[in-house]
Amino acid sequence: MDSIELAFAGAAEQARLLASGAVTAPALTDLYLDRIARLDPELRSYRVVFAEQARRAAAEAQERLDAGERLPLLGVPIAIKDDSDVAGTPTTYGSTAHGPAPTKDAEVVRLLREAGAIILGKTAVPEMMIWPFTETISYGATHNPWDISRTPGGSSGGSGAAVAAGLAPMALGSDGAGSIRIPASWCGLFGLKPQRGRVPLAPHDDAWNGMVVNGPLTHTVEDAALFLDVTCDKQMPGPEGGFVRAASRPPNRLRIALTTKLPPGVTGRVSPGHRAAVHQAGQVLRELGHDVVERDIDYPPTSMFTQLLPRYIRGVYDDVRVLPHQERLDSRTRGVARIGRMFSDARIAKIRAAEQEFSARVLSIFDDVDVVITPGTATGPSKIGAYRRLGAVSTLSLVAARVPFQIAFNATGQPAAVVPWGLDSSGLPLSIQLVGRPFDEATLLSLSAEIEADRPWAHRRPSVS
Repeated sequence: MDSIELAFAGAAEQARLLASGAVTAPALTDLYLDRIARLDPELRSYRVVFAEQARRAAAEAQERLDAGERLPLLGVPIAIKDDSDVAGTPTTYGSTAHGPAPTKDAEVVRLLREAGAIILGKTAVPEMMIWPFTETISYGATHNPWDISRTPGGSSGGSGAAVAAGLAPMALGSDGAGSIRIPASWCGLFGLKPQRGRVPLAPHDDAWNGMVVNGPLTHTVEDAALFLDVTCDKQMPGPEGGFVRAASRPPNRLRIALTTKLPPGVTGRVSPGHRAAVHQAGQVLRELGHDVVERDIDYPPTSMFTQLLPRYIRGVYDDVRVLPHQERLDSRTRGVARIGRMFSDARIAKIRAAEQEFSARVLSIFDDVDVVITPGTATGPSKIGAYRRLGAVSTLSLVAARVPFQIAFNATGQPAAVVPWGLDSSGLPLSIQLVGRPFDEATLLSLSAEIEADRPWAHRRPSVS
């Protein structure tokens, strides 16, 4: 296996190669550090790289491998989004307004280290994780490896760009309104938003009023399943035998609904390529033996303004108000926070109390189907700098039109995954989103793996790779 193939092999395959002795942990880590040094000055996917720490951890991992120790990710490098704490380095949230470095790892980082993973560095985010584009005053713009004039998405934009370019085999992301699924869509990756509470958020529990979850961006479905097995809350309901086993089993005959209808409150349109991807997926799934129908989700007509945006925007305010140097924030970030401050504690409590009613209406489609498929996004990624001179409200309106299919499922808490689906007429990745029943990541993983086997995507390489 040459170095390019190894860099794109994926975390699960690399774990097997390390366990068999076909590759060593120091060699694998050096491969990524060398690639980061060569390619990341153009992409800016990493905010900081832990080169010496990673090399020390790789040497220790190799000693454990040589001694016969076996852990799920022993010696496998991974990138961490810069909203999760890594002890000893600041969690910047894409800004210089942050406080001192944490003294403890976030719980999800602790679990990844416990499984043997080697932390390569922290990946770039938009300021306070607000936007589906990763551009900040403090750290500059992160570029999409498929087209460096465009964004990789956000807010896990650095994670998406790093994995897509072969600068990490897997990356931690977080998703409060699509922040895993959007960069996965625009970078040609598999991205999974798990069930709320599946992967720990501590010490940032209940972020954005229950909207945020942690999850992976990966090359393969198996990699995402492995991430879940390592990090999941073992007290929550899950598949017998674990998520990797669930991903390895073909799904039963499923009832699948297709929809390309925009949720109410969003002004925009779905591009022909993104619409076609959904209908092409429907045809493939019929050929694979599934029952496929066209059916729209019954979104409450005012939910964008009465349930979704208030929780998200108030969440931004909650994050901003604890920062020690708020004066350093971008004016647009301060604008979003000012809007969020208008939602009182009492009003947010009332909105959250209405979540069950909102969820019941959205979930009613699952009375008749097992999985719902939407476009991954409505259009492709924006150009770098497209929103540079706009204020908070204008930017919110414009970005919502590009990425309307994600945020509702952050409010319901149910799992959703993005599956790559070819390239558009400009050579940029297309995707579809698979939405599952609550707590049913297993079906999403199984169906995604079936699609992956029929229409492989991991062999595709962006221009910067």
